[in-house]
Amino acid sequence: MSGAVVPDDGPLARPGEVVLASQRWRLGVLPGLGGCWSFGQVRVGDAWVDLLRPTPDDALCDPERAASFPLAPWSNRIRDGVLEWRGERFQLVRNGADGTAIHGAVRQLPWRVAARTEDSIDLRLSSGDAVGVNWPWRFSARQVLTLRGDDVVVVMSVTNDDDVPFPAGLGQHPYFQRRLGAQDAVLHVDASAGYALEAGMAYAAAAEIPARADFRTPRPLGPDFVDDVLTGLGPTAARWRYPDLGVEVSLRADPELSHLVVYAPVGRDHFAVEPVTHVNDGFALHARGVAGTGVVVVAPGETFDASFTLTATR
Repeated sequence: MSGAVVPDDGPLARPGEVVLASQRWRLGVLPGLGGCWSFGQVRVGDAWVDLLRPTPDDALCDPERAASFPLAPWSNRIRDGVLEWRGERFQLVRNGADGTAIHGAVRQLPWRVAARTEDSIDLRLSSGDAVGVNWPWRFSARQVLTLRGDDVVVVMSVTNDDDVPFPAGLGQHPYFQRRLGAQDAVLHVDASAGYALEAGMAYAAAAEIPARADFRTPRPLGPDFVDDVLTGLGPTAARWRYPDLGVEVSLRADPELSHLVVYAPVGRDHFAVEPVTHVNDGFALHARGVAGTGVVVVAPGETFDASFTLTATR
């Protein structure tokens, strides 16, 4: 999967890859690699165009190079990998280059295909079936992906399989192409607040949106580095268009996905718009009694779920 445009020769799966297809979308899924997405293409005229960053053939075992990966039972960073919860201190594996525990505990684990059709897949995971899961409590997770018309509908959940409550969160980390031609995508984010960050992590409640991440008025991505968390989202949290091809993408999310991470690295051909339930290092803020972090507490036997929809039109 290299290059932005591919011929209309039908969806072909690579080793370990499941390809879902509809009239508008093709989505590659890697159940054995964390339930990651390996590519996401949309039909433009008679061709299929890579809307998401495609995973190269030699990276099908590397979630960091996937088109998207699920975030559960937390999203983004935990400072120093230290999780404090109800008077106890848990040391998670510090698997981020910055010394944090990052991006949840499921993107390297194999998921089971519970059901599949041409345009949908139901993926499930139990932490009890794996060794060395980077989370101190037993849990199970689920992803249901459905292609429907112009939409990709994503439903995610985490279930507490332990005998004590635990804090949790969910999200998805999709990488989109920065350009479908010569011009940057024009991004609009309907958010009313943002966070001041230290080393990518929040240290106080949401307040003003930093200027670099303020896309309330639509504008091209531009040259600035952006890695910010926004909240106070509207029903359509984000919308962006590719001027060269006239393709527009929108992200609608449940209220449970109350936060959005916008990531635009410098000198890269991709950017990320990540629907998540809570802010970076939200567990630490939650423990301090800070309101609005998005952290949820899941009781034994309970399931927390959230969904979002990606829509592509021309």
